[in-house]
Amino acid sequence: MGSRRECPVAWHVRSPPSDTEDAPASRPAAFGSASRRGIGMSVLLIAATVAVVLVAQQALRLLPGSLNPFEEETKDRSGPVLLQSIRDLSRYEAASGNFQVIVDLEKDAKFLPSAVRGSRTLFVGQGSVSAYVDFSRLGSGAITVNADRTAATVRLPRAQLAAAALDPRQSHVFTTERGLIDRLGDFFSGNPNDQRQLYMLAAQKIQDAAAQSGLRERADHNARLMLENMLRALGFRTVDVQTAAR
Repeated sequence: MGSRRECPVAWHVRSPPSDTEDAPASRPAAFGSASRRGIGMSVLLIAATVAVVLVAQQALRLLPGSLNPFEEETKDRSGPVLLQSIRDLSRYEAASGNFQVIVDLEKDAKFLPSAVRGSRTLFVGQGSVSAYVDFSRLGSGAITVNADRTAATVRLPRAQLAAAALDPRQSHVFTTERGLIDRLGDFFSGNPNDQRQLYMLAAQKIQDAAAQSGLRERADHNARLMLENMLRALGFRTVDVQTAAR
C-alpha cells in the first residue's frame, strides 16, 4: 500500500481583547472628555490671568507716585488760545433754568453674563438752559408809535431755548460696575474714562426737560414786562407788548 500524506491543519485562535484596547465606539467619548478638560483648563487660566492683573492693578495704586511705574503725570502743553470770530448778539436772556438728571447707562454682551462682559454707569449731570428773545428778528413794523408819542405797540418773536450747558464741576460719575473683560480693557486702554457719551445723554435729557418745563413761557412774560417798564420810563403812557403765536 502506498503511504498516506496528511496535510497539517492550521488553527487560528483569536485571543479576547485586552483591557488596554478600547472599542472604536468608546474613542469619541474619551476624546470628548479630553476636549472638555482642555476647555475647562483654558477658562481657569484666563480667569486666573485676569485676577492677577486686577490684583496687580490695585496693588500698584497703593504705591507712592515715585514707586508706581504706571503713575500718570499731567503736563499742560497747550498752545495759546486762538480767537476765531466775534459775533454781535442781540438777544435778551429772559429766563434760565437749572436742571439735574441721573443717567443710568448699561451695556451688556449678548451671550455673556454682566460679571464677565458688560458695564453699568450712574452719571449725575447738572446744567442749565437759557431762554432768550432774539431782537434781531424784529421786522419792519414790529414797533408802532402813535402821532403824539403816548402809545406804543411792540410785536415780539417767541422766546427760544439755548443749548443745554453742563457744569463740569457739578457733573460726575456716581458709580460704575464693570465685568472682568471690561476692567482688563480699561487697564490697558489709553482712554479708560471716556465720558463723552454720558455728557451727551445728560445734555439731551436736560434739553428735553427744559422744553416741557414752561421756561419759554416764563421768558415771554419777562420780556414783555421788561419792555413795558422801559417804554413807560421813556414817557409812553400806553404800552402794548404782544408775543407771536407758537
